[in-house]
Amino acid sequence: MSKLTHLDEKGAARMVDVSAKDATVREAKAEASITMSAEALAAIQGGNAPKGDVLAAARIAGIMAAKKTPELIPLCHPVALSGVTLDFEMQQDGVRIIATTKTTGPTGVEMEALTAASIAALTVYDMIKAIDRAAVIGGVKLVSKSGGKSGNFVSVKSIAAPMSRPQTVRGRAAPTTLMGEVTGPRAAPDNRREAFRNFMTSHRLRATQWAKDAGVAQAEILAFLTGRSRGFSAEVAEKLARAAKVRAEDMFK
Repeated sequence: MSKLTHLDEKGAARMVDVSAKDATVREAKAEASITMSAEALAAIQGGNAPKGDVLAAARIAGIMAAKKTPELIPLCHPVALSGVTLDFEMQQDGVRIIATTKTTGPTGVEMEALTAASIAALTVYDMIKAIDRAAVIGGVKLVSKSGGKSGNFVSVKSIAAPMSRPQTVRGRAAPTTLMGEVTGPRAAPDNRREAFRNFMTSHRLRATQWAKDAGVAQAEILAFLTGRSRGFSAEVAEKLARAAKVRAEDMFK
């Protein structure tokens, strides 16, 4: 086993002296995931979460956390970060968070990336806990790093599957079938679903209010957004289009 550089010859904790190391370009990427109910996920996608824009808040929180890593992890060096980015991938049952950190210096930024991903995940939870307090954070891991004496690292392990848990809505078990959904396996993400999400975003449509204006069940929109249904009936699509003052086909361009 390699020597633990954070311990001195007496076993006492110390901050590693990196003054003799060359300053090189270093980058690290880490991820975390949060699994949640269909209602919470749809609130994120539809922009109608109780506290506001979930991903915008999580992005800022992750960036701030990366810069404060030495204050949170006792033996981490203060690092002059040259870049921090947070990206989000919408999954069928939650959100995958990818944090990337960069610097030019004598030590790496793996802990900054891991901290950013973790705090972003906690922020997502805080933003949606009013809808789903049973949301689960997991899968925190270093994906890759480059630069420095140890060279490059890429995780060879597959991304851990989201933790299995009952779907809950406001403290009660969610129904296994939503009104208007197509039963059976969830539909795979497709271009129509992505186009529909973009349409909602560009027209600033919130699922709850749009469904009310259209006179349809909110579950119709939520089921399609979360992949639980393959689409809308012609009648529902026409009602949604009329409420949005567009043609039905415009919602999927």
